[in-house]
Amino acid sequence: MHIAIIGTGYVGLVTGACFAEFGVFVTCVDKDRKKIEKLKKGIIPFYEPGLEDIVKRNLKEGRLKFTTKIDEAVEEALVVFIAVGTPPRGDGSANLEYVEEVAKQIAKNMKSYKVIVTKSTVPVGTGFKIKEIINKNLKNPVKFDIVSNPEFLREGSAIEDFMRPNRVVIGAESEQAIAIMKDLYRPLYLLETPFVITDIVTAELIKYATNSFLATKISFINEISALCEAVGADVNVVAKAMGLDGRIGPKFLHAGIGFGGSCLPKDTLAILKIAEEKGVTLGIIKAAIEANLKQRERLIKKIENAFEGKLEGKVIGILGLSFKPNTDDIREAPSIYLISELLQRKVSVKAFDPAAIENTKKIFPNITYCKDAYSTLKDVDAAVVITEWNQFRNLDLEKVKKLMKGNLFFDFRNIYNPEKMRAFGFKYFSVGRP
Repeated sequence: MHIAIIGTGYVGLVTGACFAEFGVFVTCVDKDRKKIEKLKKGIIPFYEPGLEDIVKRNLKEGRLKFTTKIDEAVEEALVVFIAVGTPPRGDGSANLEYVEEVAKQIAKNMKSYKVIVTKSTVPVGTGFKIKEIINKNLKNPVKFDIVSNPEFLREGSAIEDFMRPNRVVIGAESEQAIAIMKDLYRPLYLLETPFVITDIVTAELIKYATNSFLATKISFINEISALCEAVGADVNVVAKAMGLDGRIGPKFLHAGIGFGGSCLPKDTLAILKIAEEKGVTLGIIKAAIEANLKQRERLIKKIENAFEGKLEGKVIGILGLSFKPNTDDIREAPSIYLISELLQRKVSVKAFDPAAIENTKKIFPNITYCKDAYSTLKDVDAAVVITEWNQFRNLDLEKVKKLMKGNLFFDFRNIYNPEKMRAFGFKYFSVGRP
């Protein structure tokens, strides 16, 4: 089978590379010529473990190719995936400008039956809108089907998520389209992957509902962490006990600095906008967003209080810039908020991240970027752990203590033992632990 992926961003490139790994012939399309030329050489535009190897292998074996020519890709493919960005507008709604433009281009180049699949996260009703756009822009009458096939890829473990997913959601009106999509995902049947076959609208809502629930779990445990600090309880133990309840589960019950990235902040705002347009109130999701913002404010206040409000002229070392480990993505990353607040208070910031420094330089070109954790913490008044990269989990604490000028250590991911940190002479601050 030949398929086309329109858009070589995070979702499009991972999807295309993994389908090629399944033995499908994949053409990835993007209008950015420079990006396409790099991809033809196996150069990946973002950091994702394992992706470069899969791209290079499938380029070499001829199952994966890259082009700027959407006409050739559409003509050759039976299934065409739309995987372009849907960035948030000022009011929180998803911007469908790129999706709509791609739909027009597909229509103008369709000469035979196609299955048009939305892989981008799109508002409920977008499938029907795409259908209208294609019908309006077809040069000749051609049969086609629309499918919603939302992605559930976690940055940093996207390959594993695609190859061994918890489920595959297929929303379609046509039995033929469903059969083609099942054939495309046939390798996953060997793993007994659950398939959810539903209508287009339900499939579109599943993605938003999933991310909103995950965001709510994060905000919930962060609110509990504030209560734990007030009463002297340990949020880690509370979360562990909660997670052992099969109705709750342990995932996403980790107190910290709050959620960020390209999905949870965007999708929670988008589902609120969808609900607002339909006259529905989503109070829990709205509260989750507000709690996430308050958590960041609470932790900057924790730093401020530790310095007794005298932050001006202090030097603080930041460990971790990406919104989570194993990615270079800093979109809505807590580090951006924290660094902005520190700079406003006239703090000198030193920072290190294994993957996200170049992206962060575009926002903060004038802070000091270091080569590793130890050079970052040399002569600082305080250390702040924001992203729980593995290399930050087992620092030589004796060496860190000698390097630092001060002794304040803010562990906003709860990766260290409080008693051990205090034994090394640190004035240690974590989240939701006494």
